[in-house]
Amino acid sequence: MKHYSSAALNLILLMLAAHSHESLANSLYELDKVVVTSTREEKPISELAESVGVLSQQDILNISPSHPSEVLNRSAGVYINNLGGEGHMTAIRQPISTSAVYLFLEDGVPTRPTGFFNHNGLYEVNIPQSERLEVTKGPGSALYGSGAMGGVINSISAKVSQQPRTKLDAEIGANDWQRILLSSSRPLSAHSGAGIQANLTKNSGFRDNADYERNNLNMRFNYLLSDNINAKNTLSFTKVDQSGVSSLEYDDYKNDVSKNLYEGDVGARNIEALRITSEVNVVSQSGDLYTFTPFYRHNESSMMPSWMVSYDANVRDTHFESFGLLSKWRRQFNNGGQIIIGMDIDHTPSSYEEFDVDRSDIIRDGDIITGFTKSDDLNYKYKATQTSTSPYLHLENQLTSSVRISAGMRYDIFKVDYTNQLDAPVDTSHIRPESQSVNYSHLSPKASVIYNISDRHDVYANYRHAFRAPSVSKLFRSGSNADTENLKPVNTDSLELGMRGLLGGAMSYELAVYYMEKTNDIVSIQNDEGRFSTNAGKTIHQGIELGLNGELSQDFSFSTALSVSEQTYGKFEYLYSCRDCESEILNFDGNYVDKAPASLGNIALRYEPVKVYGLMVELEMEHVGEYYTDQTNTNKYSGHQVVNVRSSYQATAQLQFYGRLQNLLDERYSTYTSNKVRTDVIEYRPGAPLSLFAGVRFSF
Repeated sequence: MKHYSSAALNLILLMLAAHSHESLANSLYELDKVVVTSTREEKPISELAESVGVLSQQDILNISPSHPSEVLNRSAGVYINNLGGEGHMTAIRQPISTSAVYLFLEDGVPTRPTGFFNHNGLYEVNIPQSERLEVTKGPGSALYGSGAMGGVINSISAKVSQQPRTKLDAEIGANDWQRILLSSSRPLSAHSGAGIQANLTKNSGFRDNADYERNNLNMRFNYLLSDNINAKNTLSFTKVDQSGVSSLEYDDYKNDVSKNLYEGDVGARNIEALRITSEVNVVSQSGDLYTFTPFYRHNESSMMPSWMVSYDANVRDTHFESFGLLSKWRRQFNNGGQIIIGMDIDHTPSSYEEFDVDRSDIIRDGDIITGFTKSDDLNYKYKATQTSTSPYLHLENQLTSSVRISAGMRYDIFKVDYTNQLDAPVDTSHIRPESQSVNYSHLSPKASVIYNISDRHDVYANYRHAFRAPSVSKLFRSGSNADTENLKPVNTDSLELGMRGLLGGAMSYELAVYYMEKTNDIVSIQNDEGRFSTNAGKTIHQGIELGLNGELSQDFSFSTALSVSEQTYGKFEYLYSCRDCESEILNFDGNYVDKAPASLGNIALRYEPVKVYGLMVELEMEHVGEYYTDQTNTNKYSGHQVVNVRSSYQATAQLQFYGRLQNLLDERYSTYTSNKVRTDVIEYRPGAPLSLFAGVRFSF
């Protein structure tokens, strides 16, 4: 790793420094955290040969996140940026991008089908009221298929309490921040219980005309049919209304950070997402577990894509609903091993309409777009039904008391039946593929080994292969690019070595080193002819991740998440053309991948004085390292550090006051910095300035 050897050395020195504090051990940290993502049932992390970050309900309550990034970025190697409202991009062993290389789950069920990935997808999950968050880094296990390449984020819904319990959070803050979080849970009988949660959030944003509103409802009903049969039924509904927020060029970014080039409905989006699941677990007399999880999704979105306003303005409506079933059979062996055989089925009919917005119908006031008129002309109108069938096999065996191996494979079969509902266009700016069916199938193997050095330290190694089928919009929303229906799936091969354990009893650590190659990468290219997608070759991703958590004394504890990475292009080329230039094949072989931070860090120091019961004060520093802003490596963002402070005071058993001061030093920073190939005009997405939030929490 050419530029990052010093950063890697710092990680090692920090780990050694933590080891030198073993004499401060006053309590035992639990090595065997329970994780459900890998096998879809509770499993101690000591039996998992993969890097998984776990954020508990107490972590979430202490942070009180107003955006998913505020809690998820505490996991080593994870960066979620803030694009306004709850909009975001994700970078887990990948660059900051909109690419469909992640899988977002709620209680183990994908929130969206593979072909309908949304890089903002976490705003369809009620993060602040989750029971737990689990982040699997790198490709998922054999139980997860297309999309689980860079990582898997699984939100576990709140459990039903054994006693009646109600909690109310009321918050106010900067930029008209208002949030009400209500949760109530109680047993209904000796065999059943129910819980309900509501998240009502409004915010005007620190940018002009950047209003954001979400309404979230979660319901859960548990029922014990017998000693061997139980059911968990959940409903999740989310409605998001979000104004468009523009990037800024350098002068405005430095001198007028609140400026927004969009007003009214320009760049806005409205989302409604409904999911209903019913997980039924049956334990046979022999101890075998059968799990059946039928699910239903209904999703509607209407938006004016902000990234297309300048060159291909349009308004689009997308609708889909899904009917699916996750099923598996698991048998435990006497030696601690197990076999899991399963089948996932997902059937998703969808429709898409895109209305043109002519440049002459866009209203401007200087460089600010104040409005537009949606025409009756349709760029696209089609229906697409995606059906996926995915059998899988997962095996684990305890070879000795210290060595555990696992292996698995998954076979994904995709079919998309597409029907174009418009005639051929009169120009080539909106090519419409003819009605057709597209098929993909792929076998993804996995293998791993874990060695328990002692009851305090584990080492592991794994190989994971994954693939991603092209999304429906990449295939059939062609723009000016012909033959998009022939896009190839993306493949990933990942190797990982890791170690985790306890240092002295008061500290826990997890260290992971990984190497990943991604081939047939699908890239989106923008020039003055429009935006198009194409396969472009190979990228290489390698890095080191370190997580440290522990106590420094009776009053002080800390958490640290650090990573360094080097992401480069292999043979990576595509044909570039525009109106005012000659067409040529661009090859970036050997360049660094753009928008891939060289380092990430999150360090939090927490003070909970024994002599002042109920008080907590936390100082947090977030670090994002430098990265190139385009594939040519001619421009660079230097990175940033942001300091936050959080505090809470438990006044009584029922009453807690809390607050957070974000960006304490009022740092000017960008959450996403980029430029188009062949232009030096750099665009910035400014992060929020100094912001204060306060809340009160009632429990009764």
